[in-house]
Amino acid sequence: MSRAEEYKLELLDVINEKKIAFLDHAFGFTSFSRSTAYNNGLDKMDDIKDALRKNRVKAKTYMLNKWIESDNATLQLAAYRLCADPEEHQKLNQQYIDHTSKGEKMQPAPIVFYDSDDAGKIKQ
Repeated sequence: MSRAEEYKLELLDVINEKKIAFLDHAFGFTSFSRSTAYNNGLDKMDDIKDALRKNRVKAKTYMLNKWIESDNATLQLAAYRLCADPEEHQKLNQQYIDHTSKGEKMQPAPIVFYDSDDAGKIKQ
């Protein structure tokens, strides 16, 4: 087994045991440094990316469920906003400013160049 494979297995164990969600957080628990991990390409390995992604999804799901079950209105509103579709989200806002000019595509102002030799004449 190569040294990189040993590092990978150790890192996966740490990620799963400590419920690590971000790669940089794992190196306080490993026998090797962050630079060793990057030098061995551990940051590019799909197994490691998947383990980190899985832990992030679990954490977000756990928090969202806690917020929904909470008696705290602020947490419930935050959970609703995360689950809402764009129309519901807009209705929840106290102030909504349409930056798209009511669904119409905004046209940029034309760019005009002036040449000192042609003072007063417009070139496009």
